[in-house]
Amino acid sequence: MTALAASRRRLAYFAWAAVCIIWGTTYLGIRVSLESVPPALMGGLRWTIAGGLLALYLVARGRRLPKRSEWGHATLLGFLMLGLGNGGVVYAEQWIPSGLAAVLVATSPFWMAGVEAFLPDGERLRPRVIAGLMLGFSGIVLLVWPDLTLGNASGRGFVAGVIAVQIAAIGWSMGSSYSKRQGRAAQGQHLSDAEQNSVDAVLGAAAFQMLAGGLIMTAFGTLRGEWSDLYFTTRTAVAMIYMTTIGAIGGFVAYTYALRHLQVSFVSLYAYINPVIAVALGTLVLHEPFTWRMAIAAAIVFTGVAVVRMDRRPAPQPTASSSANPHHAIRRPA
Repeated sequence: MTALAASRRRLAYFAWAAVCIIWGTTYLGIRVSLESVPPALMGGLRWTIAGGLLALYLVARGRRLPKRSEWGHATLLGFLMLGLGNGGVVYAEQWIPSGLAAVLVATSPFWMAGVEAFLPDGERLRPRVIAGLMLGFSGIVLLVWPDLTLGNASGRGFVAGVIAVQIAAIGWSMGSSYSKRQGRAAQGQHLSDAEQNSVDAVLGAAAFQMLAGGLIMTAFGTLRGEWSDLYFTTRTAVAMIYMTTIGAIGGFVAYTYALRHLQVSFVSLYAYINPVIAVALGTLVLHEPFTWRMAIAAAIVFTGVAVVRMDRRPAPQPTASSSANPHHAIRRPA
């Protein structure tokens, strides 16, 4: 390994650590922002500004933005992965602790397996995957069962929050499946590796997905009359600025760099670290409750996720030039 390659690899590990920390803190940022910013406008403003800044950066550098023929795909992905994916998490955090929302986001592999199983060219469910799904969802049942049986208003809000996160995970999974197939379609069009996987292509696709998702959420918030309830405190303004810049743009750039220089299997471990950071911050900063029942349910969910992931057929490891698919730019709900 050359000195340059070793330096890039070290930087990639720092980028991965940044992803673990940054994306683990965004759940806290959402919870704080909701103190004065309505949910749909919070997500809409965050992603519209982030996408706009990223697009302006590319234009200033004279880089190519996505062609008009790609706008439809970006809009659909923005709706599924940000409008539903991120929007579901934002709505959920009105009723459930931020750390618990991060734990429940980990159920995305369950829904991904389900979505793939229903598609004609998708991967069929195998016994171990089914066992992992049943185990993971038993953790969710353990989490919500007392609130379902009590039937009080706070309990109903808690259950609504858990359902909202599952809707977010479904949207994320549908967007991921669609994104993967769009990547195959791009290969079928004989686009070169440079065209499909350049950093500019990845950033351009990300910018348009952010803009599309942000505008959709802003329009929804406008229809709900949220502008009249919007105001900022110092605390919520700082949280919004952090999530828009470091959380959205900084986290994505770090994630993209890590993917280009490290194995996907290693980079994906961030999904297990984010909830730990989110739970710790929610407990220490906001004094959110995290009971033994929540901890046991989280452990069951993570075990189910591990079983599902272990059953995946090994995929070829990407090279430095092919590890980032521009059609699969945004990859997580929060």
